[in-house]
Amino acid sequence: MSTLSDPAVRALCRDRIQRLNPNANAKWGRMSAPQMVCHLNDSFRAGMGEKYASPSAGLLQRTLVKWIALHTPFRWPSGVPTRPEIEQGRGGTPPGEWDCDRAELLRLLDAFASRPDSGQHPAFAAHPTFGKLDDREWLIWG
Repeated sequence: MSTLSDPAVRALCRDRIQRLNPNANAKWGRMSAPQMVCHLNDSFRAGMGEKYASPSAGLLQRTLVKWIALHTPFRWPSGVPTRPEIEQGRGGTPPGEWDCDRAELLRLLDAFASRPDSGQHPAFAAHPTFGKLDDREWLIWG
């Protein structure tokens, strides 16, 4: 599985983020590129405990769905609802200035990836759907 603990994976993510076009049409979901960048910013912040995301899961999500999402090559399906606190058009941070939002995503990507080695305990918050994840699982999900 790809993981943000791998510098090569982080470099690929950074390159992909830097090549984003704010005017590109949605290719997977319904968010615009600026909305998606802000959604990812909010998601990284929630994972690091800097933004609240309400819990939503039952036993099935915290066991089987979690295992499938983190340990199989299945792509996360389009249209799965996100938590309202990070959903664009509800409680998610709305887009601001493109270059600033994208730079913030790059900063958060690096902060998220380096968090387990920072000595902070716990390194990550509970995932709103999957519950407690260890550092390795968070870096796969990220």
